[in-house]
Amino acid sequence: MSLRDAIWQTILAVPFGFWHGLTWLGDSGLLVPAAFFIGLWLLVSRRTWHTAFLWLVLFGSASALVLLTKLAFLGWGIGSARFNFTGISGHTMLSASVWPVALWLAAARAGHRWRVTMATVGWLLAWAIGLSRLALLAHSVSEVASGLLLGTATSAAFLAAQRRLPHPAPRASLVLLTLLLPLTLFPPGHAAPTQGLLERIATRVAGIERPFTRDDLACRSVPARGAVSPSDTPAGRTCDLSTPAARAAKLPSIIRPHPMTPVEVPGETS
Repeated sequence: MSLRDAIWQTILAVPFGFWHGLTWLGDSGLLVPAAFFIGLWLLVSRRTWHTAFLWLVLFGSASALVLLTKLAFLGWGIGSARFNFTGISGHTMLSASVWPVALWLAAARAGHRWRVTMATVGWLLAWAIGLSRLALLAHSVSEVASGLLLGTATSAAFLAAQRRLPHPAPRASLVLLTLLLPLTLFPPGHAAPTQGLLERIATRVAGIERPFTRDDLACRSVPARGAVSPSDTPAGRTCDLSTPAARAAKLPSIIRPHPMTPVEVPGETS
């Protein structure tokens, strides 16, 4: 058994309920409001207005890049069959950008060592959430890796800039309380309807009947009799992807998210 297979066997040995609970910590219904509240806390004091502006620019730019990659694929099928890439993972990007900063802010009144420790805990949590996306077969390795890289770059750039910017000093209890406010709208286990909204936007803007899916990407990766061309719309797909074996045969094995066929997790954002 290869190391890759051994890792997947270990992941699959963990109950799916655990992975679902962990992946919820990266849901946009929780972390997008959390990012907004971080900005509010930084705006409370005039001395940290520059810090708030930096956070909004960095987080906004990263979020926009995720949205662009998702809309590009959902509306126009722009992705990579070779790397099994249909867009940057939103869960992992949000986790790697928001949790380190949120925990750093909660430890703002503590010493430097505590702030660094809490930020590190945030990055470790983001890696665990990224792993949950793979365990649930919601993303490929390339999608999770790109999300982690983008999110980590966002939070690291923000925290590195704090060396020359005034530090905020809110109470940890108040910060944690505001970060929990999204629970009133999206309790644990309830995902935000972000994916459905993106699909509706993509289909309307692109003028197609339904959004592109991972199957469409696989269908075009290995031309076969009756396969559609890259310029065709999803509605025109005629190649056979009716069985898991047929879908798996058309995906490159090097970066499949799992030996099983990649599937979408119903009701979750990507």
